[in-house]
Amino acid sequence: MATTTATPAPEPQASISPLGRIIGVFFSPKPTFEDIGRKPSWLLPVALMTVLGLAVAFALNQRVDWRDIAGKRIEASSRASQLSQEQKDRQIEMGAKISPVISYCFGLLGPVLITLIVGGVMLGAFNLLGGANANFRVSFGIVSHAFVVSILSSLLFILVLYLKPPGTVDVENPVATNLGSFLPEGTAKWLVTLGTGIDLFTFWILILIGIGFAAFNPRKLKTGSAIGIAFVVWAVWELIRTGFAFIFS
Repeated sequence: MATTTATPAPEPQASISPLGRIIGVFFSPKPTFEDIGRKPSWLLPVALMTVLGLAVAFALNQRVDWRDIAGKRIEASSRASQLSQEQKDRQIEMGAKISPVISYCFGLLGPVLITLIVGGVMLGAFNLLGGANANFRVSFGIVSHAFVVSILSSLLFILVLYLKPPGTVDVENPVATNLGSFLPEGTAKWLVTLGTGIDLFTFWILILIGIGFAAFNPRKLKTGSAIGIAFVVWAVWELIRTGFAFIFS
């Protein structure tokens, strides 16, 4: 009698550890995102970004004169000429009181909220434009790990705050990694807004998001096409953001 030999089932691939995924985003993104697609996670990257966000808030409140910044913002606004000195002083005092609280709230809640929003938008874009067939858990895992590179910009921000003399740091654009940092003083506000969006870290994140979705569904998405979809989403956002700056400037 003929005998048949059963083919052994392939062993499941070992999953990369949470810390290994963080390191892999920088040095081997494709296999890292393939692993994230098989078993999505988000806790460690969001936790790291939150810790760094709170550290940035602490450094800001140590090194920044919020009263001075509030005064400069009021003087630069279009309604400065319509306010009396008393009204300006009241607004300056209010800004100086609430800015530290806002910085800590943003440091605590900003990372998870931004990741949730971007994850939802990218999920819709990749499913609609690329047929990725992903779910929100996968999208949130990809986006949260892509945002890990923002940890480097947070560290640079803290370094700049402590290296530069107090009062000399532009808190709205502290790290010169975007085109807006190199525009001359007096440039139109809408053009500065557009310039700040052309940022090295933003482009790095977009490329990683594209790699992530392509790694999740390589049959439907090539890496180049996936990166293109991520940049289309960015371009639409920048168009909206710059449009508002133009209208209200």
